[in-house]
Amino acid sequence: MTQLIDGKALASSLMAKLKNSVAQQQRQITLAVVQVGDDPASTVYIRNKHKACEKVGIRSLHIHLEGDITSGSLLDTVHTLNSREDVDGILVQLPLPSGIDEGEVIRAIDPAKDVDGFHPINIGRMMLGEDCLLPCTPAGIIALLKSNGVDINGKECVVVGRSNIVGKPVAQLLLQAHGTVTQCHSRTRNLAEVCRRADILVAAVGVPRLINADFVKPGAVVIDVGIHRMADNTLCGDVDFDSVKDIVGAITPVPGGVGPMTIAMLMQNCVRAGHCGN
Repeated sequence: MTQLIDGKALASSLMAKLKNSVAQQQRQITLAVVQVGDDPASTVYIRNKHKACEKVGIRSLHIHLEGDITSGSLLDTVHTLNSREDVDGILVQLPLPSGIDEGEVIRAIDPAKDVDGFHPINIGRMMLGEDCLLPCTPAGIIALLKSNGVDINGKECVVVGRSNIVGKPVAQLLLQAHGTVTQCHSRTRNLAEVCRRADILVAAVGVPRLINADFVKPGAVVIDVGIHRMADNTLCGDVDFDSVKDIVGAITPVPGGVGPMTIAMLMQNCVRAGHCGN
């Protein structure tokens, strides 16, 4: 019988532990979230992060800037937050309006406050296996695998997608856990054939239901990172769940799989950043 990997349950357990840790702190841990413009999806994501902070006991600051702000003014805001001793974590909600260099903004964040784990210094430390603030979704994926008894050591791992936010870092974390990793992308030949080799398949490609029964081998563990709202208002992932659910050994649902773990890892990074600031 296929195992459903419950990200919501694990995230809830981790959040409870973080709440206890925060309660023992001698000072308030604070996350500053910078929003530029009024993108509806960004507003929803920020609201969810604010709710998570409330659950854990972290103070959240919402800095809402106009969509036509200049790059210089946004960078000034980031530098001000870097210098504030009462701010432990800084998150600039992506995507940013056209004309603003996201990479420049990310590089402006103090790496010790970079709770998204996107700064090149944190990425570099991750590549070297050093202690750092890890990207939230990749860290959540590894936590899901380990908590559900999935041994990565020596397994064939296939990652579909090569984004800087998920695909590349999760491939690196799987490699550090001694998986044998293949990274696929839009120019990979015979994609289905490559995916069928996977003991652990991570779908992070951003295409609804791309991964179907032809892409998975019996008993594989499938992690679905995608989330898409379809025309009928239903949600689905990068994996055609109904097509593969009776073939695979374990799979994350959408919603309720990777998503909750991303938020939990963000809260964990905030707590870690707060510890460093003590």
